[in-house]
Amino acid sequence: MTDTETPETISYTADVVALTPDGKVLLIERDWPPYEGAWALPGGHVDIGEMSRVAAARELEEETGVRVAADDLRQIGVWDAPGRDPRGRFVTVAYAAVVPATTRITAGDDARTARWWPLADLPDQLAFDHADILSAATPHATHKEPTR
Repeated sequence: MTDTETPETISYTADVVALTPDGKVLLIERDWPPYEGAWALPGGHVDIGEMSRVAAARELEEETGVRVAADDLRQIGVWDAPGRDPRGRFVTVAYAAVVPATTRITAGDDARTARWWPLADLPDQLAFDHADILSAATPHATHKEPTR
C-alpha cells in the first residue's frame, strides 16, 4: 500500500438461515434503515473478540427468541461483494440451522416482527443479498427466487 492509499473499512456480520423440517424459513421484518420494513434473515454485527458462529447464534436469539447452540450452526459461505449493503462494505458469514417446526418465535432487537415463511411462498423481495444466501442454503428447494 502506498502512502496515498486509504484502507477500506469493513464491517463483519453473521446471518442465519433457520429452517424447519417441513420447509419453512424464519425471516424478520427490519425495523429501521436500510431496508426498513423489508424481510431479511436474522443476523447482525460480530462483536469484538467474538467468533462469527457465536455471533450468528446470539443474533438469532436476540432478533427472534430462537435459541440454537453455536456448534449446531452449519456454515453456508461468505458474502463479500462490494455494494451488498448501502451503508458501506459489509462481509457476512452465513450459517444454517434446522429447528423443530413447533419452534416459537418472538420478535426482538432489530426486528419489527418475525415470521415462518414457506420456502415455496416467500416475500417478493428480501433485503440485501439474502435471496442469494437463502438459495445457497436450500439448493434443492422448490422455492421461488426472491428478487432484490
